[in-house]
Amino acid sequence: MNRILAGVAFAVAVSLIGAPAHAFVVVLPRAGQVGVGLQGQFGGLARQGELGSEFGTGGGLAVRLKYRMRYDRAMGLSFETRRLDARGARYDQTAFLASEDKLPRTALTLQTFGGDLYQFFGTRSRWQGFLSASAGLAKINASLSDGETVYPIAGDGLYVGAGAGLERFVYRSWAVDASVRYSAVFLDGAANNDLQAALGMIFYAAY
Repeated sequence: MNRILAGVAFAVAVSLIGAPAHAFVVVLPRAGQVGVGLQGQFGGLARQGELGSEFGTGGGLAVRLKYRMRYDRAMGLSFETRRLDARGARYDQTAFLASEDKLPRTALTLQTFGGDLYQFFGTRSRWQGFLSASAGLAKINASLSDGETVYPIAGDGLYVGAGAGLERFVYRSWAVDASVRYSAVFLDGAANNDLQAALGMIFYAAY
């Protein structure tokens, strides 16, 4: 995971500093085009909430599809996976079944799959900002210190989120994609507050 995140960061750095902006030909996306993106992520859960009281921060990856529509709008799909470290050794039940062997939980794997809506700004320039709204499914499990996996008592959950970001086109239809997002992850009827930042690349396929 760390090698993949380092590779994403390297690709972004090369794109930004490899050559002056005027040296590259840029082809801006049009309505009807689909973008495929990969981002490295880092974020964490607020202490308020059942999951946040036990798990903190960590990194991961996100794969995003964006379909550009008219009026500077877009819709898309996102798949994200992150591994969040435990704040401390916990043996009690909380959101998960207690370990019969009294083994502490060491990390939380949080995976989400959902749909996104975007409103873009400045779509005739290299720098294109956007606001986003998201919703979908959240799949959660925890790792024990012996490598075993345990699942939440209530099963999987749902999430809704809102965010903002920027696409900076650097070469033809390639752009650096940076974003921040807040999500409320609902598990067993309670909300867990998640904040994340993501940085990567996106490519818009021509037609």
